[in-house]
Formats: sequence, structure tokens, C-alpha cells
Amino acid sequence: MPRRDIIEVRDLWYRYPEAKEWALKGINLTIKEGELVAIMGENGAGKTTLVKHFNGILKPHKGYVKVCGLDTKEHTVAELARYVGLVFQNPDHQIFASTVLEETMFALKNFGWDLERAEKRAKEILKEMGLLDYIDTSPFSLSGGEKKRLTIASVLVYDPEILVLDEPTVGQDYGQKRRLAKIIERINSLGKTIIVVTHDVEFVAEYIDHVIVMSGGRIIAEGEVTRILCDENIMKRARLLSPQLGIVVKNLEDYIDFKGNFLRLPIFVENLKRWLENDENAKRI
Repeated sequence: MPRRDIIEVRDLWYRYPEAKEWALKGINLTIKEGELVAIMGENGAGKTTLVKHFNGILKPHKGYVKVCGLDTKEHTVAELARYVGLVFQNPDHQIFASTVLEETMFALKNFGWDLERAEKRAKEILKEMGLLDYIDTSPFSLSGGEKKRLTIASVLVYDPEILVLDEPTVGQDYGQKRRLAKIIERINSLGKTIIVVTHDVEFVAEYIDHVIVMSGGRIIAEGEVTRILCDENIMKRARLLSPQLGIVVKNLEDYIDFKGNFLRLPIFVENLKRWLENDENAKRI
């Protein structure tokens, strides 16, 4: 069964008040229900400006944005928040409650959940995010990485159709990134749409298959991760570095015809083993 267009952006132009230049210039984009997508680009490329249109924080000056069939110009942030959960890049812009538990329960209470049910749900999510031991702690006393996970928990808790994560790996160590990736994978497997805004090319290479690249307020490339992140021209225009495995593959491409998403280490190793087992030149090494 074909998946519906859950986010539709057509000829979107946006300029901040007092700014001379357009922050977004004629953006056209369609994201399908259940997709896992990364939006990448240098600082100032327009990534955060774009995703703030998905829940109505910003409204188009030209063109339109539709989310779950709703024109964002015609609906409030509160209405759209039921469909789109946006986790900001800076967790201090999102945290305000006196305890971690209250922070996580806030949206549920706003949506009319009873206290007992809201607390049970919040504790489930906090456990998944590794924060259950901090339920009575002030959010402001958490580390930067813990604050980030708390803001993610405060959105995950009400199970929106679309989850937008702005730079979710900042302040996270490798183990925390792996935990985050597993959570993203689990949520995506339930049919939820997830959009990750990030500079972390290694995280994208390892966990995300569909990539959108922005530069100067425009989308300059979109497609499968190996094609995009291994294209030197695209990466140069976006001022991004290619992932390490992409550089290795570039150096080996005269010898090995890599198949599949070779930016994921297990698939890279499979390609390498196939070459070592079947190529006559490789057998002489």
C-alpha cells in the first residue's frame, strides 16, 4: 500500500524580520509517512528554519507547508504539536519544569491525561532514555547530554506522528548515540516519521539511509546515503566532511564494486570479504 505524503513543502520562501536575505529560497520537499530522513548542511544553511515550519513556529512568506494534510498557515503551534514533536538544538530553550518527571509529564497533562497514567508513561520513557534515576532532580542540574535526552523524552512521551530531532547527538558519547539510534529505529519501526537535523555525518552514515542536503537556504541534493555522502562535489558545496568509510571506499573503488549501504561497517566488511574471497588479485595479497 503506497505511503501518504505526511509533509509537503511547495515553493517555500522565508525571511526573518529585519533580514535582507531570504533564509529559505523556493524549497520543494515531500516526506512520506514512516520515513527516516536526515537533513544536513553547514550552519546557516536553513535546516532549523525549515523544520520550524513543520510545527508552525514559523509561517511561510511564500508557498505552503502541509503536515498530515494540514496547511500550517491555518493552524496554531498547539494544534500542530499533536502531530509534530520538535526537539530543539539547545535543550535550555525547551526545559522549564522543576523536576525531570514534571518536565516529561507536561505535554501529557496538557493533552488531558490523568496524573497516574501520565506518570506511568513518563517513567517508561525516562527509563528508555537512561534518566529514570533523575526523576526528582531539577532539569537544570543535568549535564548537557542528559538535558538533551530529557527534551527528547518530553516529546517521545506523547507519541507524535512526526518526530523532528535538531542536532540530537551533540553532547552524547558513543554509547549514548547507539542508545539514541536504537530508540529512533524502534520508533521508526512503528511507522512514525523521523527527521534528524545534524552535522554528524558518521551518525547519519551508520544509521540513516535517506539524506537531504541544504546550502544557502536551498536543497542542493537528496537521495540515498551512499550516493550523497560519497559525492565530493555535494559535500564540498555543503561544507561537510565525507564519512571515514566513504573515504576508504573512494580509495578502493578501482578494485572493489561495493554493493548496498557500504557506509555501515557490517556491509562494508561483507563487501571486503567478498572481494578477498573471489578476486584473483586479492588472493595474491
